[in-house]
Amino acid sequence: MPVHHAIWRVGETPHPLTISKLATEKMLQNMIIQDSSILSDQWMIIGEEVNTLDSGRIDLLAIAPDASLILIELKRDRTPREVVAQALDYASWVDDLKADRLSQIYEKFSGGKNLGEAFKERFNTELEEESLNQSHQIIIVAAELDPSTERIVGYLSKNGISINVLFFKVFQHGDEQFLSRAWLIDPSETQTNAAQATATSAKEAWNGEFYVSFGDPLSRVWEEARRYGFISAGGGSWYSQTLKQLQPGNRVWVKIPATGYVGVGIVQSGVEPASSFIINTDDGEKLAMDVLKYSDLYHRNADDPEKSEYFVPVKWLETRSEQDAVNEVGFFGNQNTVCKPTTPKWRHTVDKLKRYFRNWEERL
Repeated sequence: MPVHHAIWRVGETPHPLTISKLATEKMLQNMIIQDSSILSDQWMIIGEEVNTLDSGRIDLLAIAPDASLILIELKRDRTPREVVAQALDYASWVDDLKADRLSQIYEKFSGGKNLGEAFKERFNTELEEESLNQSHQIIIVAAELDPSTERIVGYLSKNGISINVLFFKVFQHGDEQFLSRAWLIDPSETQTNAAQATATSAKEAWNGEFYVSFGDPLSRVWEEARRYGFISAGGGSWYSQTLKQLQPGNRVWVKIPATGYVGVGIVQSGVEPASSFIINTDDGEKLAMDVLKYSDLYHRNADDPEKSEYFVPVKWLETRSEQDAVNEVGFFGNQNTVCKPTTPKWRHTVDKLKRYFRNWEERL
């Protein structure tokens, strides 16, 4: 279904703005470099005009908080289906990028800066080499698609390929131009596809167990999640949108990054924003954002769907304090808030965790 954009000037008589065009694709590219939130406020641009040797040049290359990569192709005008084949070709090259090459790409792009230092400054976490480029997304930025291209992108996405299209449109008002955007596919679906992928070729059927990362001690407290029965994420849509995967009855295994596994539980209902999530306290039912330690932060972001904290209620089967977290060499870890791992490492991890958390099985 074609995506249509329109903007009206507000007034007693609404006045539609005239559709215009950017002078060059380079103008759009420079705008994204200056403000990557045009695409996502959780991506950091690390390269432009990246030479793939025999395949051509990738317009922009970005990195996400989990150290996965985002390949970005820009097209100012109507985009033919050949662009999808080109992007897939580029993606096959990106798939093999190692830490040293990515460091070189960023050093050239940034004028000599260090990728690890920039990553830590941007995402407040260390860039671990083993996490780098475990998956990637393909993003085509275009004014419009022809119908066959749209069908191809939709087909690839439904079959697990992390590909999406960001439509943009330019509007003219006097001497000023304005840019609007709309996604072809919900970005959470594309991120979810990427989160399922791993760099290892060894994969197996998903075992039905969800992995959850309960991170950032500066915006949420595990002991509160234990007490009131929830998991949460926020501060950016990249962190919160994978919570949408969880449905009532799902079993989740919760890990605090760099600490270990602290709980197993059953999801009670779907995701809710901070503005409506209720918890049971000693004084009765209350809004979580009125009770929890970081209530000021939750109130401040409550009206911003991108940055709001989101909650999923969980019936805990067994939990542990951070001090008693379970961790072993070889255990699965991932910085996505929620994922459905398909690696043997995840099966191994869950099998071992069931020995530590003896009450993992829900009993009626």
